[in-house]
Amino acid sequence: MDKSSVSLVNLIVQADIIVQFVILLMISASMISWAIIFDKFIKFKILIHRSDRFEDAFENNVPLEEIFNQAKSNDNHPLARIFLSCLREWKSNNIKQIASLGVDAKNSLKERLVNNMQIVSNRAMIKLESGLNLLAIIGSSAPFVGLFGTVWGIMNSFQSIAVSKNTSLAVVAPGIAESLLATAIGLFAAIPAVFFYNIFSAKINHFQERASNFSLMLLNSMSKELDRY
Repeated sequence: MDKSSVSLVNLIVQADIIVQFVILLMISASMISWAIIFDKFIKFKILIHRSDRFEDAFENNVPLEEIFNQAKSNDNHPLARIFLSCLREWKSNNIKQIASLGVDAKNSLKERLVNNMQIVSNRAMIKLESGLNLLAIIGSSAPFVGLFGTVWGIMNSFQSIAVSKNTSLAVVAPGIAESLLATAIGLFAAIPAVFFYNIFSAKINHFQERASNFSLMLLNSMSKELDRY
């Protein structure tokens, strides 16, 4: 058998229409998967860099008003949005009046600050998770779709044997190769999707903890400021 006749291109061209559809679907899924992966890598790298700079400013005791003014024009990461939501709620209240009303009024303000920061944090995490559901779908379904193409191709190979009444390997080899190609491409799409889904999920969980810790630090800072009145 000529090797050129069993090249990947020839296998796809000569495959059954159903197998071709499965292969095309898996190639498309793989391209979508890699597009999400590269997009997430770039976004996480930028996000971590910006968040590090923001936390450094906060931890180095830069005045909150100065950080607030900078964050207003650079609120493109979750920590800045959390900070802005907290400071805006703080500025919308008469702090001296609240302090004069006693512990209940102070606790009520702190609760509002916590709620605002939590809402912003949750929205940021939802935004970070965009695309991960698609990776999960591709990772879980691609092997089975590829397997469907394999089963269909093998069925066609057996039909070819029945029609030609020839059990020679040369008769069934192309059909079997087409079938196995569908599974291989399905795995090619699924494995990176599952691998990077787990990596990105871990990164999001880590950043969620980071945002939570930042919210606590900010609340402590606001609480100290409130106790001065």
